[in-house]
Amino acid sequence: MSAQSAREYSGTRTVARKLALQALYRWQLNACPWQDLLQEFGEAEDMARADREYFRALIEGVWHAREALDTQLASLADREPRFLDPIEHAILLIGLYELSARPEVPYRVAINEAVGLAKRFGATDGYKFVNAVLDRAARVLRPAEH
Repeated sequence: MSAQSAREYSGTRTVARKLALQALYRWQLNACPWQDLLQEFGEAEDMARADREYFRALIEGVWHAREALDTQLASLADREPRFLDPIEHAILLIGLYELSARPEVPYRVAINEAVGLAKRFGATDGYKFVNAVLDRAARVLRPAEH
C-alpha cells in the first residue's frame, strides 16, 4: 500500500469512527437495534468519505459486545460506565472494541483516534480521561504491543 493510499484508508476510517461515535451516542439516548443505526447513519452526509464496512463493523461489534465492554470499562475507569458522559462512553466503547476485537488496528492508532474524537466532541479535558483508560486497556489487552 502506498503512503497516499494508506493516508486515504486511514482517513476513511477516521470518518467511520466519527459517524460510529454519533450513532452510539444516539443509541445511548434512545436504544434501538444496531441495524437501525446503520440505516439512520448510512445516509449521513459524511458517509461518502467513510469506510462504510468499518463503520458497520464498529456499530455491530460494539452493539453485540456492549455488556462485556462495559464490564471491562468498569474495571479500567474510576467510575461505572452509567456515570460517564455519553460522548466519552461511546468513544471508550469504540476504543475498547478496537483494542479487543480488531488486532489489525495498532493500539496507538486506536488510542490516538479516540483521543482525537474526545478533543473534538467531548468535554474540555475528557480526552485525558479517554487516553488514561485506553492506555490501561492496551496494557492488559495488547501487552506484547505496549
